[in-house]
This record gives sequence, structure tokens and C-alpha cells, in this order.
Amino acid sequence: MKQPSFQAPVTYSKNDERKERDSLRESNDLQAYLYDLDEWVTELTKEVEEAGRRGINSENVPQEYYAALNTFITELNYLKWRGSPIDSKMAFYLNQRAHDLHFKRQFSMVSDQENIGEGSPVPIGEHRLPPLPYAYDALEPYIDRRIMQLHHDKHHQSYVDGLNKAEKELQNARNNNDFTLVKHWEREAAFNGAGHYLHTIFWNVMSPEGGGEPKGDLMQEIERSFGSFKMFKDHFSEAAKKVEAVGWSILVWSPRSHRLEILQAEKHQNLSQWDVIPLLPLDVWEHAYYLQYENNRGKYVDNWWNIVNWKEVEKRYKEAWKVKWKAF
Repeated sequence: MKQPSFQAPVTYSKNDERKERDSLRESNDLQAYLYDLDEWVTELTKEVEEAGRRGINSENVPQEYYAALNTFITELNYLKWRGSPIDSKMAFYLNQRAHDLHFKRQFSMVSDQENIGEGSPVPIGEHRLPPLPYAYDALEPYIDRRIMQLHHDKHHQSYVDGLNKAEKELQNARNNNDFTLVKHWEREAAFNGAGHYLHTIFWNVMSPEGGGEPKGDLMQEIERSFGSFKMFKDHFSEAAKKVEAVGWSILVWSPRSHRLEILQAEKHQNLSQWDVIPLLPLDVWEHAYYLQYENNRGKYVDNWWNIVNWKEVEKRYKEAWKVKWKAF
């Protein structure tokens, strides 16, 4: 679900506040914004009701989320009932409230998904955009808010939509025994599916508390597989910087080789390997860095190490390490 049209940072300086109010004032559409917010909060209410039908109770969703939602609805209803135009100060206040509510909802969705269970199957064509585990500006100064917002809300959403469309079209092909366009839709499923799954991992292997070096079993495996952490980091960074056009650098566990490997992928799905488990992907598509770094991909890659969430990577490694095939 998209946020209302006007979005603001989670925290504000005096300059931020002045700029945001100027932006709202210049829009000449403050009253329309009130109804935009009302439509958005109605969707939130439906989502809460749907969670209740799935058995997601208040123990799994923070009470402050329900309280904030109900208060916001009351305020919006009062403003609509009053009928008088809202000014830029009120619009800015509502925008802050909506932004805070958006992130309360994101964190509640994480609890929702964990409660449903990691093994629950996704119905055909019903993949969803996962919430970011942090605010848009949480990774600054290494990745700024504009990039994170566009990257997550627009680019990743497009992969989710593309995957759902492809899955439904392939289902229709099976039901109608008509595979005329199977080549096209399989390509769409491969591109968008790989994009969706890699991004879902990507958000979680970054953190504002990230950086440094891995510890424990993961560090030992890196040293065993690559010789040293420095050798691994140099290899991974150069692989990322030298991806032709757009793609990824990915640390993977190989169940067949029983060791870690570094792979490149062009686009999301091309020129890589199968039978491996991704642990640490780095997106080097231009939309991941260009607004901030322009054409300096190397600087983006070097700075990215400051936000790597090694705890999440080690968690993935410990699960992946259990999968081992007969070595050949």
C-alpha cells in the first residue's frame, strides 16, 4: 500500500520543517491532501480487519499502532466535518502523523508475517512487498532516504507486480492448455521473481547498526573459503564493481561444494549459478545508488560495507549450512 502523496522524514530539523511546509504550501492542494489521507487510512483500517480474520491478534501487533490509527481517524473525521480549509501547518502536522503511522504499520506487518510462519505457502499470484525493517533514512549517510523510498516502494513493488502477473498468466495457460506465450511469461517470472527474492534478502542484510566484520562460525567459514576476510571483501567488492551493465554481487552457500562462493548476476537472473543459497546480495543496478553517487559505483560499493548486517548474514548462513548434497 502506498503512503499519502506528501512524505516527510522521520525526524526533522528546522530546515527540514521549513522546506516541507513550503512544499505543502506550494502544492495548492491541501484540502485534497486531507481526503488523500482519509482514503489511505481507510485502507489501513481494512488491513487491520483482515489481520483479525486471519487470527493475527493484538498480542502480535503493537497496541500503539491501534491507538495511533484510531486517533488519526478521529482527527481526520473532525477536520472533514468542520469543512473549513486546512493550512500548511495543519497539513504538515498530518503528514508527520501519517509518516509515523506508516512505520508503525510496517513493524506490525513484520510481527504479522512472523506469526503466520516462514513456511506458509504463497498462493499463486499473491506475493506481497515486504516492509522495510527500518526507516527510509536509517541508512544515511551511506544510502539516502530518496533512494531507499524509490528503490523499495517503486522498483521492488514493480518486481512483485510482475511476478504476480506472470504466475497468473502461467496458471491460465495450464488451465486452458494454451502455451502459446509460455516463453514470454516464463521469462517474466524469472526476471521479476529473482528481483523480488533478491531484494527481500537485500533489505534485511543491511542495518543502521551494521558494519565491521562477521564473527563466529561465519567468519571461520569465510576464512576457510577465501583465505581471509580481506581477501573475501576485496573479491566481493571487485565482483560488484565489475558487473556488466546492471546486476548483483552475491555471497552464496554451495550445498554441492560445501563452501562459500562469490557470484555475479546480470539483471537478476542471468550469468549466475544454480543449486546455491544466497546469503549476502549487493544490488548494483543504477537505481540502487545513482541519485546519490551518480556514476561512481565504486564509492557506493565501498561505503556499503558500513551498513552490512552481519548478524542477519550469519543467521542465513547457519540455516544454509545444514543443506549439503553429495559433493562432485
